[in-house]
Amino acid sequence: MVILGIDPGYAIVGYGLIRAQSGRFLPLEHGAIETRAGEDFCARLEAIYNGLRAVMAKWKPDAVSIEKLYFQNNQKTAIGVAEARGVILLAARQSGARIYEYTPLQIKLAVTGYGQAKKPQVMEMTRRLLCLKEVPKPDDTADALAMAICHGQAAGSVTKQAMLSGKIPLRNRNR
Repeated sequence: MVILGIDPGYAIVGYGLIRAQSGRFLPLEHGAIETRAGEDFCARLEAIYNGLRAVMAKWKPDAVSIEKLYFQNNQKTAIGVAEARGVILLAARQSGARIYEYTPLQIKLAVTGYGQAKKPQVMEMTRRLLCLKEVPKPDDTADALAMAICHGQAAGSVTKQAMLSGKIPLRNRNR
């Protein structure tokens, strides 16, 4: 199964493609679509859409894994990211791939085995699981690969699928 992970944004959209097969992950391509601050926002959205459509046309992913949005800190950028996410979802839908959404907790759990893992831990496990020499840059690209791995893990078993889809509740000890 070819999985495209996407880290949504409007300045940088990270993407990572992997092939998940028999519990192993093979990296296919990863990168970022970057737009310039000060550029017309609609032009930025168009660049994101066109860039992802090109990646999807090349690889024809079976699944697209994208992070569910939640905003705690910077609500000023929330609308822009949500609009970018909209064109990302449209591009994914038009590609024919199935779309799966995961929370940061679910991604951390799938990649590291610990839902409260810190970003450097997730990035290092992503590098290890994909047998990469170094953590991909920018961070958005590594995050996108982690999202692809998350879906690869989730799709691997019925229990994992239920857990990562939210049908089996995850407990947060800090609550």
